Amino acid sequence: MQTATTLDVLRKKVANLRESGATVGLVSTMGALHEGHLTLVRRAREACDHVVASIFVNPTQFGPNEDLDAYPRQLEEDAAMLEGEGCALLWAPTLEEMYPGGAKSFVTSVSVSGVSEGFCGASRPGHFDGVATVVCKLFNQVLPDMAFFGEKDFQQLAVIRAMARDLDLSQPQAHSIIGVPTVRETDGLAMSSRNRYLSRADREAAAILPSTLAHAAKLIEAGEQEIWLAKSVIADDLQLSGFEVDYIEVVDSQTLKPLEKLEGRPARILVAARIGKTRLIDNMAVG
Repeated sequence: MQTATTLDVLRKKVANLRESGATVGLVSTMGALHEGHLTLVRRAREACDHVVASIFVNPTQFGPNEDLDAYPRQLEEDAAMLEGEGCALLWAPTLEEMYPGGAKSFVTSVSVSGVSEGFCGASRPGHFDGVATVVCKLFNQVLPDMAFFGEKDFQQLAVIRAMARDLDLSQPQAHSIIGVPTVRETDGLAMSSRNRYLSRADREAAAILPSTLAHAAKLIEAGEQEIWLAKSVIADDLQLSGFEVDYIEVVDSQTLKPLEKLEGRPARILVAARIGKTRLIDNMAVG
């Protein structure tokens, strides 16, 4: 696996990968890789000739009281995992390379209204502006034919697709931004770099999150409960297990608009809740 830490080198190496019309898939990460990230790499390898993975802990998507400084950084270990999965190129820019002059002096931002509003957008002001800006930069730097993102961050996926569509991005086009189903632990908890922050007791209690979502989804699909009541059941289950609920909502899968009843289109239950010092997000398909 090759590595690039400067933009000039990255572009030369990507150009070499593209020789003879080869296709390139991008997997963008903040490092601290786990099986969920590696699943994205495998999916990209199935669909494209070469995979470029990026590792960059993006400061502009962290709020002032969030865990930027504590976010795990393990570049050597991550690089070894990517190489083991057949990744062709690792893009590991420095902060100065990504934001010349520093993130605070960077004067351009990408803001996506609509799908970025509410949910994590309300709980973490400015978060999705930071996500959209850095992902737009990554797309322009790598110019991938396809890009792969986990469905665990479902609102993030919607924001990135809307950005690509509205800005007429050609590499990748919006339809070439692929959502990959959430990878879960054996007890159902969605894999996340932040799971390592959980105490043993909190980790055991966290298993209620996916199980109550799955139960509520089945009840809604079967017509046995109204959406508002299913949301109430989820909230009660989480609170009894020690969670502090941020939000619970059933939304249209494309627009992310809250639903009062299923309307014959795919829907998602979106949840964010905190247990101990760790904020967890998850979602489940309905319909």
